[in-house]
Amino acid sequence: MTLQTLQQTTDFLIQKGFHNPEYGIVLGTGLGQLVNHIQIEKEINYSEIPNFPVSTVEFHSGKLIYGTLENKKVIVMQGRFHLYEGYSLQEITFPIWVLKALGIQTLLISNASGAINLNFKKGELMLVEDHINLQGGSPLAFKNVSDFGERFTDMCEPYNLNLRNKVIAIASKNNIILHQGVYAAVVGPQLETKAEYKYLKIIGADAVGMSTVPEVIVANHLNLPVLAISVLTDECDPENLKPVNIPEIISLAGQAEPKMITIFKELLKT
Repeated sequence: MTLQTLQQTTDFLIQKGFHNPEYGIVLGTGLGQLVNHIQIEKEINYSEIPNFPVSTVEFHSGKLIYGTLENKKVIVMQGRFHLYEGYSLQEITFPIWVLKALGIQTLLISNASGAINLNFKKGELMLVEDHINLQGGSPLAFKNVSDFGERFTDMCEPYNLNLRNKVIAIASKNNIILHQGVYAAVVGPQLETKAEYKYLKIIGADAVGMSTVPEVIVANHLNLPVLAISVLTDECDPENLKPVNIPEIISLAGQAEPKMITIFKELLKT
C-alpha cells in the first residue's frame, strides 16, 4: 500500500459523493440488514472502486454504502474481506485506511462468531472487550507503514471503553442479552477441531471467528475509536461437537441481527 493508492481511492469516492461521514460500519457474515434502515444516498460495488479487493464469499454483498442513519452520516461496508479468501492483511484492511481518509470519526464492526464460553448461547451477542490474534501476522507489518501512522501501535485498550460503556447501557435499557468477552481471530476457512476449541478456551477466548482483529489493529494505528459486536451463531463445545451447518449459521446471524441493529442505532443517537 502507498500514499498514492490511498489518495487515488479516496479522491474517487469523494467524487462519487462519499463525503464527511461520521461513522464507518463494517457488516459481517449474514449481517446485511442494517442497510435497510439507512437513507441511502450513494452505493457502489467494490469491483468499481480503484484498488479495492472484491469479496469472494457468497454471503458477502460487496458494496460500499453512504447515507444517513439516525441523523448521522455513515459509510457502510456491506461485506468484508478475509485472509481465507487469499488476500493479504494489508488488502483486507485497506478499506479502513480509506474510511479514515474520508473522515470517519468512529468505527463500528460486527461479525458472526462461535461461542467458546459455554455460558454464551447461539443467537446472543457478545461485546468484544479484548482479542487474541491467531492469524499469524499484522496488517501493520509492511515497510512504509510509518507513512500512515505509528508503527508500534499501542493495544492496551483496543476497543474504546467509552463506546463499550454506552453499548452496555443501551443493551440493558432494551433488555438485550449482551455478554462481554475475548474474541480470538483465526485464519480459516476450516472450522476448528475439538482440540483447537479446547486450546482456545485454555488461552482465554470466549468466542472465535475469522475477521475483525486486522481492522481493529488498523483503527488503533489510526487513533480511530472502534467498537465490535459478535453475533454468536454456534456453540463450540468440544465434548458435544457436531458437523458445522453453514446455512444454519447464516440464518442464526440474520435472526440475531435486529438486536445488533438496535444497539448500533441507539449508539448513533448518543
